[in-house]
Amino acid sequence: MNIPDVLMVIAVICIWSLLLVNVTLIIAGYLYYIKSENEEMPEIKGELPFVTIMVPAHNEGIVISKTVESLLALDYPHDRYEIIVINDNSTDNSALLLGNIQSRYKNRNLLIISTDAITGGKGKSNALNIGFARSKGELIAIYDADNTPEKMALRYLVAEIMNDSSLGAVIGKFRTRNRDASLLTRFINIETLSFQWMAQAGRWKLFKLCTIPGTNFIMRRSIVESIGGWDVKAIAEDTEISFRIYMMGYRIKFQPKSVTWEQEPQTLKVWFKQRTRWAKGNIYVIVKNIPLLFDKSASRIRFDILYYLSIYFLLLLSLITSDTLLVLHALGYVHTTIAGLSGFLWLLAIILFVVGTFITLTTEKGEMSLSNVWIILLMYVSYCQLWMLVAAYGLYNYIKDLIFKREAKWYKTERY
Repeated sequence: MNIPDVLMVIAVICIWSLLLVNVTLIIAGYLYYIKSENEEMPEIKGELPFVTIMVPAHNEGIVISKTVESLLALDYPHDRYEIIVINDNSTDNSALLLGNIQSRYKNRNLLIISTDAITGGKGKSNALNIGFARSKGELIAIYDADNTPEKMALRYLVAEIMNDSSLGAVIGKFRTRNRDASLLTRFINIETLSFQWMAQAGRWKLFKLCTIPGTNFIMRRSIVESIGGWDVKAIAEDTEISFRIYMMGYRIKFQPKSVTWEQEPQTLKVWFKQRTRWAKGNIYVIVKNIPLLFDKSASRIRFDILYYLSIYFLLLLSLITSDTLLVLHALGYVHTTIAGLSGFLWLLAIILFVVGTFITLTTEKGEMSLSNVWIILLMYVSYCQLWMLVAAYGLYNYIKDLIFKREAKWYKTERY
């Protein structure tokens, strides 16, 4: 067997191993969704806990009013939760809009904290730390500035965490509010449902592990105090704090009935900037937590570490290797005797991708349509291939920031 054949075999084994892991997570996640549909919300005994909802916002004038209004309308006693909006070094009309809302709801627990270029503008983690210093809740909930949570979203999160002392945090899910704005948002909608929430459900079902998303989650105040707040160097502060919660011995549960709706990027440029930021942030978390692979106390979370390592390094390298060899083989520069087999496995992978992804959509009303089959197929040959570029560019930016010792900055996702 020549060198190209050896490289191709290794790449194919890696790709298919991860593909089978994903299929396993989809099956487990689907079973968890079916089970949770028939479960009632846990009863909250005694007085409802006081909750602090924090919303970090930087130049969010386009969406911030709708977000705060939806938070004020949550189905939770008004005297049992406060809303803290951290208007972080904004230069748009956010301060004016927030001031108008505050004047209309004088009898509500609504606090607006405005920072400047000195105290703020240093990223989401810094903004959350500023808000937490002023918070009073025994539970802390986080929502992004473009979110409109459903009325029961917070109550579901509170009920879960109050009925299980082993839970350090409970996460809900976010849905795509502007799903039909463009083909890109259709892709993002499917990606969110299949590769984020179904995978989260599967990881909870199999390993009792979940990763905190950037929005619609709740955690215990004592945890934030114990870990000293959010890591200001972490762009993916949600993933980073998840690992610290794991190491405290807590679990993080996924409650799919807690739903919030958010805007997603409508142009490729905005999407690429957002996703490379996510990739760079997750790579930071991976590197930071690699030593835990050799820590006996971290045995129950090794799957997550290996999972992220596989996605951002092993899968990326395997895809680039196999695609490069297939192209070079077609051009006649290298010869691989298993090119035909690789082509067959590639076709089979597409079929599994389409079928598996469509199955995940059956858990959501209005998503099980024939048009989505074609969207998924188109998504594989276009959107999914862009992921390699996103991951590679995120890694490049991480290394560059490491070399030049650049601090994390607030990356603003454009709103519509």
